[in-house]
Amino acid sequence: MVMILSAFWMEIEREHGVFMTKNFLCRRRRRWHANGPHTSPDGLYLFPAAQGDGDPAGKGKVRAKKPSKYNEEISSDSETESPAVPKKRQSNEEHEYEETPQEKKLRLAKLYLEQLKDEEEKRAEEDSFETDLIAGRLQEEVLEQKGKLQRLIAKDLIPPDASEIRVLRGHKLPITCLVIAPDDKCIFSAAKDCSIIKWDVGSGKKLHTIPGGRKGTEDRHVGHTAHILCMAISSDGKYLATGDMNKLIMIWEAATCKHLYKFTGHKGPVSGLSFRKGTHDLYSASHDRSVKVWNVDENAYVETLFGHQDAITGLDSLSRERCVTAGGRDRTVRVWKIAEESQLVFHGHEGSIDCIQLINEEHMITGADDGSVSLWSVNKKKPLSTVKLAHGCHGDAGLEQPHWVASVAALQNSDTVASGSHNSQVNVWRCGQNYRGLEPLFSVPVSGFVNSLKFSSSGHFLVAGVGQEHRLGRWWRLKEAKNGIYVIPLKRKPSNPEEAKVTE
Repeated sequence: MVMILSAFWMEIEREHGVFMTKNFLCRRRRRWHANGPHTSPDGLYLFPAAQGDGDPAGKGKVRAKKPSKYNEEISSDSETESPAVPKKRQSNEEHEYEETPQEKKLRLAKLYLEQLKDEEEKRAEEDSFETDLIAGRLQEEVLEQKGKLQRLIAKDLIPPDASEIRVLRGHKLPITCLVIAPDDKCIFSAAKDCSIIKWDVGSGKKLHTIPGGRKGTEDRHVGHTAHILCMAISSDGKYLATGDMNKLIMIWEAATCKHLYKFTGHKGPVSGLSFRKGTHDLYSASHDRSVKVWNVDENAYVETLFGHQDAITGLDSLSRERCVTAGGRDRTVRVWKIAEESQLVFHGHEGSIDCIQLINEEHMITGADDGSVSLWSVNKKKPLSTVKLAHGCHGDAGLEQPHWVASVAALQNSDTVASGSHNSQVNVWRCGQNYRGLEPLFSVPVSGFVNSLKFSSSGHFLVAGVGQEHRLGRWWRLKEAKNGIYVIPLKRKPSNPEEAKVTE
């Protein structure tokens, strides 16, 4: 029977060009046995083999070979006969599906594009942030040049603890003046003992000392032999200038404290010094009522300006070619326009104006011996705001006298200023909007005459030069005071609760 079927299918293949595998024949034959005879696609009548024909036990049944896995065709007929696959196994097979190389390339390409997109978005955000920073910086510079920049810092300041205030002691007599290096790492101080000391802010140690000389040793002593009244440092930290009661101006190399030049020309004690910001032009003021201009690089004198009617007690300048002076008992503040050789005169205080400091190019603060502190604009002849009896009074009832304001300081281009007297405290003030008012923020306890005040460039600390006597005379003497330098930290309010916890 098998031979007959084989020959039959070979005949079909030859006539119709159809190739059929043994596996296919076996499947077709199983169907014939199950369903009986039927007609083939080409109309031939096919008979399945009878189970009992000559073989009652079915031993003559032809068994199909096990299909090869390399030569197997999948047809719709075999789907119903294939064993059922459990659902769990099917899900595992789907999970273990392996992607083709093309699919892997596509997936990696999509992933790379997403990464590029994320990087570009991040870069765009950073560029936008940097652009905003640059724009803000340029805007600040424009406002600074116009003298209208006012950073609002005072609202975040809080008073420091007494334990946080450091005292640096080294001078034998009262400190009269001090300056802070532009990088805030060093402090230079001078005193009535004619000495100059360079301090390290971080450690509080002395880095260098220039001793003072005795009177009559001017010819052989390198340094001052009279009370030092004022000092200034250039904006690049290269030069240090000091002025004394002997009408001399000394120029030092700030890094090494090496003596460079000696300027002579004033006919009275030198009471004010300031370097023009960004240059090595030096302005000096004296009790001889004159203002002089010097070129330190060239070791040269430039010119002299006159106008005050009494001894000049203070001087300051910024980047413009101009300086401001306090005229003492002539009760005037003057703005000197160096290039035009002209001056602006301002009136306001009722007593001797002893100290002055620029806040920005168009605003300044002054203090007087009538106990008042005033805010000024270069565009107004009168003060914008005045606080009388800023440090209170002293003396017997009915004979009270105001505490003299001996020093003032301003954090440049901000709304924060400070004043010092001999009432055992330094007052920190907040300037109102457009400098139209002065509000007290807090006081820092300091025992003695506060003869000099300076804010650090960063605004992180305030330095006070304190002595037992006033820097210009010996009207009072506070024996309980200590001659030293007070480094007062300027603490800020924490911006979030977590910082508050850390601070506590």
